[in-house]
Amino acid sequence: MKVSIQTLGCKVNQYETQAMELLLRQKGHVLVLEDEVADAYIINSCTVTASSDKKSRQAVRQARRKAPSALVALCGCYPQVSPKEAEALGVDLIAGTGSREQFLSLLEEVWKEKNKVVAIDDAMKRRVFEQLPGGGLRDRTRAMLKVEDGCVNFCTYCIIPYARGPVRSLPLEEATQEARRLFEEGYREIVLTGIELSSWGREWSGEETLADLVEQICHAAPGCRIRLGSLEPRTITEEFCARISKLSNLCPHFHLSLQSGCDATLQRMNRKYNTARFLESVTLLRQWFISPGITTDLIVGFPGETEEEFGETLAFIETCRFSAMHIFPYSPRKGTPAASMDGQVQNREKAARAKRAERLAIAMEQAYLSGFVGREMQVLMEEEQDGFWRGHSGEYVPVLVKGDDLHNRICRVRITAAGKRELYGEWLEEVQ
Repeated sequence: MKVSIQTLGCKVNQYETQAMELLLRQKGHVLVLEDEVADAYIINSCTVTASSDKKSRQAVRQARRKAPSALVALCGCYPQVSPKEAEALGVDLIAGTGSREQFLSLLEEVWKEKNKVVAIDDAMKRRVFEQLPGGGLRDRTRAMLKVEDGCVNFCTYCIIPYARGPVRSLPLEEATQEARRLFEEGYREIVLTGIELSSWGREWSGEETLADLVEQICHAAPGCRIRLGSLEPRTITEEFCARISKLSNLCPHFHLSLQSGCDATLQRMNRKYNTARFLESVTLLRQWFISPGITTDLIVGFPGETEEEFGETLAFIETCRFSAMHIFPYSPRKGTPAASMDGQVQNREKAARAKRAERLAIAMEQAYLSGFVGREMQVLMEEEQDGFWRGHSGEYVPVLVKGDDLHNRICRVRITAAGKRELYGEWLEEVQ
């Protein structure tokens, strides 16, 4: 079969798509791009917001219009949470977030038998982590390695615990072996990811911690940069920082989920920290790392958020001095407690608050970037673009330099100028 996969949503979905790509190639199938004619179209969907659901449905319809006789398969979080809606789309194969290997076997079955199959399990009953091959197509410089699945935080705005089920972790030995394999295959950076990475090992009653995992993976892939996915503030302790700061190949980039800078709003969100604990994490990272990249997510216009509470959030993010932010107007998600809360904020006001937060975020980002002018950075070069080679520093800052054939090389670069969202530099040498 010629198979096209379209991926919506988070890095975990991207990882699982890359794993399916590898498995399909091993089975002898051919991968084609989204805009090419294929025998089978897979939509790996997202359901984090109502807008995500809409995009998932649109992707199904676009695939059907593109090739009416082709097999269309829908998997991921959207059908896991909304199976009846998924069935109404008339696709040939529906699966959720369960076994990806089983899903691909069903894909072959449906292609051969020309039948329709719905295969969705109960996510809340899952207890075993499905290990999939990390990496992806060989021309990629960065590999994702999923080491955790599931979440039990039950934030009031989030449907994902119902889509992914309870916490399951990739055992330490298997994670280390997979990291070593990716390093030996030539990847120069591995991103550790999960639905709730900070919960890695939670089901083992604290026998092994995330710090143990990070140490072992860094040692297993010594010539490869290791980058952490999104972390909860509770992860950042003095002991955690003391241990991971000794790892020379760990990227000094930390994405801490904030969502709001107001304690009252955080409480309504059912987040497991307050602003004092979050600021403690930021302070610790700056004590143990030189100019670390500290990024975050922010939801504005959450139900009940007053102008005063939003003002508290603006003041708090300015105190944290984030290097970059993702800002989202709150979007009600059917099936979550927040969708029926009193005090829903009008869309116009949410958009206005998002713009105000974005202006502050850009100012903080530009101040962070300007601090690197005249300094040297190590940059993993990823692609050539408009006469420049573009890559990311360990801090996850985009850097552009002139050079020849720098793909997949880690280079020492002297920063000469700061742009709006990126740095420009002078290539010095390749780092072995």
